[in-house]
Amino acid sequence: QVQLVESGGGLVQAGGSLRLSCAASGRTFSNYVMGWFRQAPGKEREFVATISASGGYTYYLDSVKGRFTISRDNAKSTVYLQMNNLKPEDTAVYYCARGSRGGDFVSRLERLYDSWGQGTQVTVSS
Repeated sequence: QVQLVESGGGLVQAGGSLRLSCAASGRTFSNYVMGWFRQAPGKEREFVATISASGGYTYYLDSVKGRFTISRDNAKSTVYLQMNNLKPEDTAVYYCARGSRGGDFVSRLERLYDSWGQGTQVTVSS
């Protein structure tokens, strides 16, 4: 079973930047879509960004387009989320997730992901 470990969260002022990393165990990382989701206090978990197995396709939540960039390094079995111009409404626990099946596609649907990390806290102060 794959294990996902997020890192890179923290406290930052509005307008600042953070880069989240998610390291995956297992030798089939490059076969699967990866995604980032987040959950703010009192809210349901929501999709943030996704990247296809090859890295050739990406898709974002509208409110983060132009500010966040998802990328992956298949040689290092790691997916990244570069977050720039952070806003207080970006405050949440951020989770990375691996798709449940192989293929070069993207998906914002939580039900298509079956492996999740433990989450990393991102707090943006105003």
